[in-house]
Amino acid sequence: MQRKRVSGADRRNPVPLPQPVERLEFVRMFAPLAILGFLASRFVHVEHWLTPIGFVVPPRPAGDYRQPLYISPIPVWLATLVAIATVGSGIATSLGWRTRRASGVFAALLAYLALADRLEAFTVNKLGTIVAIALFASPSGARYGLDARAKPTDGRPTFVSWGNVRFSQFLLMFMYFGSGLAKMRGDWLSNPHVIWSHLHDSYQTALTHFLALTVPSFGWTLFQYATLVYEVGAPLWFSLRKTRVPALFVGLGMHATIGLMFGPVVWFSLLMSVLLLASFAPLDWLKTALMRVWRRPTSEPLAQGTAQRS
Repeated sequence: MQRKRVSGADRRNPVPLPQPVERLEFVRMFAPLAILGFLASRFVHVEHWLTPIGFVVPPRPAGDYRQPLYISPIPVWLATLVAIATVGSGIATSLGWRTRRASGVFAALLAYLALADRLEAFTVNKLGTIVAIALFASPSGARYGLDARAKPTDGRPTFVSWGNVRFSQFLLMFMYFGSGLAKMRGDWLSNPHVIWSHLHDSYQTALTHFLALTVPSFGWTLFQYATLVYEVGAPLWFSLRKTRVPALFVGLGMHATIGLMFGPVVWFSLLMSVLLLASFAPLDWLKTALMRVWRRPTSEPLAQGTAQRS
């Protein structure tokens, strides 16, 4: 694709500029794997999850705000099919095979799983469903996938429309911002031992136990306030070009720490790391990672122009 000339108005407002397809395809390739990793422990015991064999939330009277939608448990054979279809459609989406259909099925099944048992619906269920819907609504699979291999090189797009990438970027920034506001309304400003108290729960790992014994208490207080500053300021850190890469590393480090210290949360950390890298990592990094996975020649053209820097 030829480099496009950018007007002065576009330089002042880079939001609606076309974006490199690599950012979209990175999400398509790795986000489904993190979501499936989270669901794996549930699929192993699917007969105790979605069927009458296990506990299911009973129906509430109509109009109860705590249960706006009730979905009845399903037979074991159907629950098994749901598990198989979810895994199959997620892997197909990651591989870029019949991506539009696969991502649509994947999104629909994730939505069902999040609604069928509200007690088992965690952040990965909800965020994963939104990500899958976004992939279904986008031209994901146009490059770096099995579908793309059937097309000539010059028929694969280099850029996608801005909304396909900006959605993930804005989603992350305002997730962090909302999380920071919630912490401020709680006791993160008044109680300097919030993170310290979180170390002593059922999610504790061996690393958590070790760090709780060795890191001074004021270290956890510093980490607490640094996290708060990072999250509340996320729209600013990721909007400014000079702070974008440092903010990326801070976010990756934060999620790596959370994943290592709070065992079951590792899949949430991986999903957030995928979205962070896809949204804000330098384009060269994403291009190299995707080409290594697909073993493409390094001579494949890299996206050019202003969108690369945005």
